[in-house]
Amino acid sequence: MVRSTVIRRTMHLMCPHDFAWLRPAVEPIVSVALRHTFYAREIEGLDLGKLAQMGREVLSGRMMTRRGLGLLLGERFPGRHAHRLADAVELLEPLVHGPSAGVWGKWRNRSLIKVTLAEDWTGIPMASERRLETMVLRYLAALGPASVPDVQAWAGVTRLREVVEGLRPRLRVYRNEDGKDLFDVPEATLTNPDLPAPVRFLPAFDNSLLGHQDRRRVISEEDRKRIAPAASGGVPTFLVDGFVSGTWALKDGTVRISPFRPLADPEAVLEEAERMLPFIDAHAAHIA
Repeated sequence: MVRSTVIRRTMHLMCPHDFAWLRPAVEPIVSVALRHTFYAREIEGLDLGKLAQMGREVLSGRMMTRRGLGLLLGERFPGRHAHRLADAVELLEPLVHGPSAGVWGKWRNRSLIKVTLAEDWTGIPMASERRLETMVLRYLAALGPASVPDVQAWAGVTRLREVVEGLRPRLRVYRNEDGKDLFDVPEATLTNPDLPAPVRFLPAFDNSLLGHQDRRRVISEEDRKRIAPAASGGVPTFLVDGFVSGTWALKDGTVRISPFRPLADPEAVLEEAERMLPFIDAHAAHIA
């Protein structure tokens, strides 16, 4: 597994073969961050091609902390913010994080996270072209049926309509309640809507909640607005009958459950929370 920046310009874990084609596919959404004020004022006037080349030379054949990378880049670009130089290289070049960055439950000082060139670490060359069809098909296999805006919201990549339309003959097409096309891979079948959906607890930023532009299939607009101030999808939630019905948090060894409204079967929610305890924290022995 590798850990790096991909879809929606956020950190994900994936197998190295997927990273080799997915990172080039989403490159526009990753590199656009260089235009944000946070970076722009620090790298203004720099030759970004030269910065990327220097980053590759410094990292070639070795892994180092972001801080160490920044210090070496700072020697080559005097007067520039060393940390921002390292951050910029991570947007310009496909880098992966060292294993220590993925310690469960530990948020480490970001400047001490170790990085290296993806190709050096995995031994797999990066794809030479954007494999957008592959990305769309893999998305639909996991989260279809979905609309073009759904795919774009998940990936953070725009202008995918032409790609999806090119795939239309190979896809199964449905219509939603609003008459809009929803696409899916042909081998997928729709689940019987009468099947019971068990209670499930989701972590923050779970793709079940973030995987579509229209999230009404999993959360009502009213409830989405409840958590929007904390960043929609950025708080742990739980599902009852397939829909978000509240939030939860682990604090001081206690799982605190906050339903949006009275629960028809609170025991089912408590039972699922009990099953979750050994996974999230062996010492969390209480539910409230």
